[in-house]
Amino acid sequence: MSDRIILRAGEALVAGGPPNTASEPEVIIGELDGPVGTALATLTGDQVVGHSRVFALLNTDIMVRPVTLCVSKVSVTESRYTSILMGTVQFAIANGVLDAVRAGYIPKDKANDLGIICSVWLSPGVIEAESIDHKALFDIQRRGMTEAIRKAMTNEPSIDWLLENQDKITHKYYQMGLDGKI
Repeated sequence: MSDRIILRAGEALVAGGPPNTASEPEVIIGELDGPVGTALATLTGDQVVGHSRVFALLNTDIMVRPVTLCVSKVSVTESRYTSILMGTVQFAIANGVLDAVRAGYIPKDKANDLGIICSVWLSPGVIEAESIDHKALFDIQRRGMTEAIRKAMTNEPSIDWLLENQDKITHKYYQMGLDGKI
């Protein structure tokens, strides 16, 4: 059995904080000399208006390892949104990656060999919000990233759990549609 990490996928939802602070990252993790590395390089070089792709940074010139590319799920058109996404959220994502290494979810000895692509969601409500709790936003986005990595690296949820629970779970927005709320 190979110790290579070809491609792992995970997601997490962390909510419950002040308005506009929920985190819902989706991650792809894998070796840089495999499909994840190819995708990471392609995405980095193929920037799209409104969906900038940036490395996760601790500060303007301190990139984390494993190299992590943040891709916005929402079209970015407002400078306030960009500043929050490429500031507080980017910093939180970077810290979440390092937390995952520290916790052992990502092997430290593979930190230079792996890449992460993170699809980042930041509520568009931050554009109109009178104030944003940046500390809560940071903490929630950080936890969300660490949890998404944990789930990816531990293959959670397992197929057995999914098969056992499939009929017990109803998607939140599907239910809202059934209830006539959307």
